[in-house]
Amino acid sequence: MIQSMTGYGKHVLQLPSKKITIELKSLNSKNLDLNARIPQSYREKELELRKKIAAVLLRGKVDFSLNLEITGQDTTVEVNAGVVKKYMSQLREIASGDETKLLEMALRMPDTLKTDKDDIDPEEYRAIETALEEALKAISAFRTEEGKVLEVDFNQRLSSLESLLESVKVMDQERLETIRERLEKAVADLKVELDENRFEQELIYYLEKYDITEEKVRLANHLDYFRTTMNSADSNGKKLGFISQEIGREINTIGSKANYAPMQQLVVQMKDELEKIKEQMLNVL
Repeated sequence: MIQSMTGYGKHVLQLPSKKITIELKSLNSKNLDLNARIPQSYREKELELRKKIAAVLLRGKVDFSLNLEITGQDTTVEVNAGVVKKYMSQLREIASGDETKLLEMALRMPDTLKTDKDDIDPEEYRAIETALEEALKAISAFRTEEGKVLEVDFNQRLSSLESLLESVKVMDQERLETIRERLEKAVADLKVELDENRFEQELIYYLEKYDITEEKVRLANHLDYFRTTMNSADSNGKKLGFISQEIGREINTIGSKANYAPMQQLVVQMKDELEKIKEQMLNVL
């Protein structure tokens, strides 16, 4: 089973006097790159929340936001009038406009609200932890669904590579015979006396340099290993990346040894399929 690094998860929690919204968005990245937006009152819990997210998401460029909206009558939050007035004064210097609009702009600025409550309510924080767990479940489910789409595409590409490899195997004997005939004709055109036994030995040695038996076997094994790894219990994006590199190495070697235009055309098609796998591989967890 593979998972995508692309995902989205959201959970909204309604408390007696607050509405708490937790959002998680993720894109592909080599490692975990976590960007957190948390209210000042919960900054002391940021490290703990980051650890919970990292334990589940593992890799990806992740945006985490925790938003608090006061919905009840009782609130310790007050407008920081001095800060708001300062913002409005500066805005008037930049551009003239309706006072109401200036006020709306000023209230969106940092530190326009202040609170006297410094201690975090334990019950409220437990509720936030629960909401985060639900959001993590949602984004994990999203990643799994995206991973299924990638898996279908990978299986199609692997089947195409296996089909092309079969074509290479069928063509291989014809290729060697064509190379042999070409060499014999080139020597015959020289019109020189040759020791037939020595010539045959040199010809066999030369053809062995173009033998791709090992490459064909290794490539087939790598394709099987890719599929086995893809169907394992965990998503192994990095491991699949390493396997795809080995697949590319065998394809390149077959291409360099081919010395036969029809087979090199097959190699170009194999490279094209592998390149598409590598592009999708960037998004696998």
